[in-house]
Order: sequence, then structure tokens, then C-alpha cells
Amino acid sequence: MSPDAPAARPTTTSRTAADVVPAPAAGASASTAPADRRPARVLAVLGLVAALCVVGFLTVDARGAWDFVLPFRGVKVVALLLVAYAIAVSTVLFQTVTENRILTPSIMGFDALYVALQTGLVFAVGSARLAAVDPHLRFAVEVLLMVGLAGLLFRWLFTGARRSLHLLLLAGIVIGVLLRSVSSFLQRLIDPNEFAVLQDALFASFNAVDTELLGLAALLVAGASVVAWRERRAYDVLLLGHPTATVLGVDHARTVTRVLVVVAVLVSVSTALVGPVTFFGLLVAHLAYQLVGSHQHRHVLPAAALLAAITLIGGQAVLEHVLGLDTALSVVVELLGGLVLLTLLLREGRR
Repeated sequence: MSPDAPAARPTTTSRTAADVVPAPAAGASASTAPADRRPARVLAVLGLVAALCVVGFLTVDARGAWDFVLPFRGVKVVALLLVAYAIAVSTVLFQTVTENRILTPSIMGFDALYVALQTGLVFAVGSARLAAVDPHLRFAVEVLLMVGLAGLLFRWLFTGARRSLHLLLLAGIVIGVLLRSVSSFLQRLIDPNEFAVLQDALFASFNAVDTELLGLAALLVAGASVVAWRERRAYDVLLLGHPTATVLGVDHARTVTRVLVVVAVLVSVSTALVGPVTFFGLLVAHLAYQLVGSHQHRHVLPAAALLAAITLIGGQAVLEHVLGLDTALSVVVELLGGLVLLTLLLREGRR
């Protein structure tokens, strides 16, 4: 090539690869330092804002003895943190393995399964008997059913020659439609009074979390987090695509299967605690990528979790203790998440 020839334009793959490689060593040029420090600065600011939201939730408009107010609100903060973390991390990981920024785990039919499960229980045993069941047993059954369905689906689709994420998504959509149809049919058959009770369980509520389930939920989330964090570097390689990740030594099928199981556990826990949430994870995941300016999961995952915590705890504090409103926070965050989805779809349509 002659000295006067123009330099080759970098390909999309090379730009992505440069984004997911580890940070440069101490001897790297000073020109890359500001970009390398941006994720750390963003995480520090988000951590500070999240801490302020927690303090505000615990102290704003607090009346009565502190030894009662702080434990009462503290348990609620822990519940919101668990739900925020589970939704944010599961969405980011799901988008990584599907290589699509507009998908959420709800596309796999978890929300539809939860609705079908609640509807089936009320139809079979009635709301009065269902309320008398041990909440720990009920929570464990719900989580096991959701994870079990996901495990069977993943095992069927990732064995033999049927290893296809597109088939997985299609199967999830079909199962979701089937479960929603069954739920709608059963809801038309149950007593109107039973249906009124069922409606409360079918909509996400961040201010009515059963605090007795926090211990079991925390254990499940912690176990899934350990598995996910140990393979965070492999997730960065998955962003390069199936062929490139395989060439670089990543067992694509096994890694994707583990990610989907982790996602199943996290989504099951969050859904069983507060109910189905569709677009909230999409909202915080998109904001995390925009703010961090990096695709490395060691930056994106904490950023998404902190953004989710800020949204839930800060939003709940404003609604309850500042505005004094009874409006469900889930309605607001789902509206914002839906707007983000529409924006992403329109942006992709212009390309």
C-alpha cells in the first residue's frame, strides 16, 4: 500500500471489540484516560444519588419514634433494592445473549406464566384458601415453576441441532400467548368477587411487598449473582457475536444457557415479589448504556442496578412522602419504559 493511500475505515466489529476489551494498563496514553474514567465517575455519581434516595426514603416526613420508623421503612428499602437489582441485571444479561437492545425477559412468557399461575390457583382453590397458604411455600412454588419451565425450554432448544436463540424467542412468545389465552378463559369463569381479589395480584405493586419473603428472595438473588459475576468477562465476548465468541474460546451454548437460567431465577424472584413488570428493565438498561458509554458488563450491570434503585426508591419516596399520592409507581415506570421502547423502535426503523 502506498504512503498516500487512505487508512481503512474501522468495521463495526472492530469498534465493538475495542469497547469490550479490558481497560488499558498504567502505561497507556493519556488521551484514553478520560474515556476510561467515565464509567467510574458515572458509577460514583449514581451510587451517591442512590444513597441519598435511601436516606430520603428513610427520613423524609418521618413521624413517631425512630426505632419504629427506621426498621419499618428499612425493610421496604431492602425489598425495593432486591427487586430493582433483579430486574436490571436480568434485562441487561438477556439483551446480551439475544444481541438485541429492545428485548426484555418478559418476552419469554414469565409474566404470562405468573398471571396463569395466580389465575389457576384462585380458580382451583379460591382466594380465601389461597390466602391461608404459607407465603414461603407459595413463593417457593411460584419460583420453582417459573425456573422449571425455563429450564425445560432451554434444555430442549439447546440440545442437538436446535441451538437457536430465534427459536427460543419464538417459543417464548407462543407460550406467552397460550398462557394469556388460558388465563383469560379462566378469569371469565371465576366468581366476580374472586376476580376482584385476583386483580390485585396481577398488577405490579412496589409498596405491597411481602417482607416475610425477603430472606429467601435474597438467597436466590445472591446465588444467581455469584454465577453471573464470575462469567462477566465472557459476557463481554458474547457481544461480538456467536462466531467471534466461539473463535475466542467461549463455549457459546453453555454460557448462554447459564445466563438464561440466571435470568429465569432473577425474573422469577422479582415477579413473585411484586408482580409482572414489562418495560422497567428496558428503561434502566437503556439509560445505563447511555450514561456509562461502555459495553463492559463490569460497568453496565452496576449502573443499571443503581439506576433501578434510584427509580424505585426515589420514585416511591416522592409519591408516598412528598406528594402523598396513592398512585402505583409501576404505572409511571411502565409508561416511561414503553416510551423508551417506542423510541428505540423508531430509531431502528430510520436506519
